[in-house]
Amino acid sequence: MKNKKSVLFKKHKVQRLILSLTLMLTGLAYTAISKAEVLTLGQMALTITQSFEGLAKLITAGAYMAGLGFVMASMLKFKAHKDNPTQIPIGTPIALLFVGSALIFLPHIFVIAGYTVFGGTSGAAGISGTTGLSGL
Repeated sequence: MKNKKSVLFKKHKVQRLILSLTLMLTGLAYTAISKAEVLTLGQMALTITQSFEGLAKLITAGAYMAGLGFVMASMLKFKAHKDNPTQIPIGTPIALLFVGSALIFLPHIFVIAGYTVFGGTSGAAGISGTTGLSGL
């Protein structure tokens, strides 16, 4: 008898928790919808296009940082290979160096690919926010 009561109490407790979470999320959604302004199709497209610029900058920064990390790791692996050639094969640091170099030059490749696909004009569908290495 005692187990039935505790099971029923836990069941009701879970149901009350689900109900309160549902009401809270419904209130938040209603608040967000009531505060939102009505956007035209052009304004939505502009907002989406502007968000791609931030994404391109994030990818560029991440590629530079990851590339530098892989190049530094390859230097450490070259040192480890020099100290103990039987433990670390030479292919590991060489592969890390190639991957790091590819990641460092990835943003410049994005710029070249953007000009190739979309042309030299800055049209509506061009890639923006990427910068290659200066001096190239």
